[in-house]
Amino acid sequence: MLRNARLCLFVLAALACWSATSSPSLASDRAVGKSTSPPTSSSAPSLGTSGTFAILAGTAVTCTNATVAGNVGVSPGSAITQTSCPVTGTINAANAAAARAQTDFFAAYEAFRALRCDRTLTTLGGQTLLPGVYCFDAAATSTGGVLTLDGPANGLWIFKVGVLGTGALTGTGFSVVSRAGTPLPCNSVFWWVADAVTLTDSNFVGSILAGAAVTLTRGTFNGNALAKAAVTVTGDAITGCAAAAGAAACDADDDDEDDDGHDQHECKVRHHDRNECHRDDAGDHHDDKKHGDKR
Repeated sequence: MLRNARLCLFVLAALACWSATSSPSLASDRAVGKSTSPPTSSSAPSLGTSGTFAILAGTAVTCTNATVAGNVGVSPGSAITQTSCPVTGTINAANAAAARAQTDFFAAYEAFRALRCDRTLTTLGGQTLLPGVYCFDAAATSTGGVLTLDGPANGLWIFKVGVLGTGALTGTGFSVVSRAGTPLPCNSVFWWVADAVTLTDSNFVGSILAGAAVTLTRGTFNGNALAKAAVTVTGDAITGCAAAAGAAACDADDDDEDDDGHDQHECKVRHHDRNECHRDDAGDHHDDKKHGDKR
């Protein structure tokens, strides 16, 4: 009996010791699910080929009295209507490039949806925010508000609107600025939205991933407008991320030749994955001269 009692005391003491030493580990395990540090640009989900489109819609694109610097595409729809709307990129209506971009967009949309929130917001304007992932349970609306983003050059701000299932982003006279007063790179700000996006007389920065339609009226838009439904632009100036980076990253020398004798425009566009590079081969129109170039 005495031996059994001593054995019981030994077991109880060992259990108490194990509990005391393991508690910090358990507490640490519980904290694993929490965000520990602000993300950087290199950690954002990639947009894939959809990141090369200033405007990408699922059903139709309508552009009136506006300008678009960047590519425009629609798929599986095919309607692109331009009225006094010059586009400096390529037009892709229900072609292979637009279809691939839509596939990449849908994948990116789900990747952004899955990101864990660092903080839940209830108001949009009048905020000064460090890099992070900010969420709205439902809709986000601002009239005359200013959102100030404060952080390093490689900072990343992600806003998710409607994380509980539904929610639209609506801005009227809304502005997105940096605290330093310098222009923000459009590929450092992302807006994932469960439903539609409507911006009026706003100076907006960041790429939109919309679960419904995007409507941009007057103002400026520095980013990519990607929508599962239609994109409608009226009186706005759109500058896609690829176009914004193009001045420093593109070599448009038509005299360059590849191994097949084709002239190429090689454009290396730095996206959210810093190691991702897309080429725009503009040499197809030289096919008729291919054999002559090889003499």
